[in-house]
Amino acid sequence: MPAKTDHEARRRDVSAAVWRVLAQRGFDGLTLRAVAIELGATTGLVTHYFPSKQALVVHALELAEERTQALVPQPDSLRSALRAVLPLTPEATEINRVWVSSWDVALSDPELHALEKARYKRWRAKLLPLVSAAQNDGDLPPGDPEDLVAGLAAFTHGLVVQALFDPRAFPRKRLVELLDGHLQALRPA
Repeated sequence: MPAKTDHEARRRDVSAAVWRVLAQRGFDGLTLRAVAIELGATTGLVTHYFPSKQALVVHALELAEERTQALVPQPDSLRSALRAVLPLTPEATEINRVWVSSWDVALSDPELHALEKARYKRWRAKLLPLVSAAQNDGDLPPGDPEDLVAGLAAFTHGLVVQALFDPRAFPRKRLVELLDGHLQALRPA
């Protein structure tokens, strides 16, 4: 039985090394060798857990999704769900840097493209009841809630990208104000 515990601990160590490499170097720098160096181990040890770069990248995306879900497991409002996406903390900034760096990889690989498409679909599905509730409360205009979800997702990711490229122009306070202002502007008169 102790060997299984050691195996699980080692896998967690490898996963932590994957995340550190990813956070520092993005997907272009995520290689089996880079993870092995970060871990202080051999490439053979890493390939025991991830037999190919593709398996490593898929695992990295799973880690990013786990970390994203941990930020706000169950948002209580549309505002809190959208705020959770913004780079308002060092951890959220790191997660967003990983996601943005994954887009190029996901667009060029059919398997990763399908995974990312499904992830966005899940995110929109999570926002949909929050948008519908905001519409019922009169906080959002009537109309197709899926269109509102798509617009809000695009607006929020636009803020993310701007903040990652120019954090001085888009500090935490401004990001929150821009989001709140956008939600307020959507509110029916």
